Amino acid sequence: MIPWIQLDSAKVPGGREELRLKQRGAEFSIMLGANELMNSRLSGSEEALARLSCAAIGGRTQPRMLIGGLGMGFTLRAALAELGPDARILVAELVPAVVAWARGPMAELFAGSLDDPRVETREADVADVIRLGRGVYDAILLDVDNGPDGLSRGANDRLYDMAGLAATRAALTPGGVLAVWSAHPDRGFAARLRQSGFEVEEVHTRARGKRGARHVIWLAARKR
Repeated sequence: MIPWIQLDSAKVPGGREELRLKQRGAEFSIMLGANELMNSRLSGSEEALARLSCAAIGGRTQPRMLIGGLGMGFTLRAALAELGPDARILVAELVPAVVAWARGPMAELFAGSLDDPRVETREADVADVIRLGRGVYDAILLDVDNGPDGLSRGANDRLYDMAGLAATRAALTPGGVLAVWSAHPDRGFAARLRQSGFEVEEVHTRARGKRGARHVIWLAARKR
């Protein structure tokens, strides 16, 4: 069997453990401690995050989308495939090394998506980007950490508490959609979404086709 090779590591701002980029043949893995955050063979639920969001805002002219978390680019590439030439996508990535990996060892995986004229990449905390926007985005997609139950850094929890959801609602256009990826169900989070003025749909999906781990996507539409 081909062994894993560690290509690089990076500090997570405010986190206690490092991200590690590993490669085995054509397969990539991003680890946090003993936890695998993502794997290049398992893209199904991240792609579903984009497809479901694009379907929810279908028909809008010049849609604006914010993606929190670059990862391995699965969500970004799927969104680009769904959206037309007038769309604009801002990707906020907290860890600069992740962007460097996308343009370096994982460049083939990203297939030029970061150079698409519809895309802007910003090295920033998506929570700060959200708070700067008022009625700006038709869709906000969060694939940050492990979902509402944070793993890499405690500060990510502010995205999912009542104050964070209020800021996200304010950043959305009327009827705009917040889509959140999670490794696990979370009844408390779904309840907070409803309390924050969203109409909520919970979708269960697989990491790979009809197999692999079950993940959760919340589609939360801002009530007009």
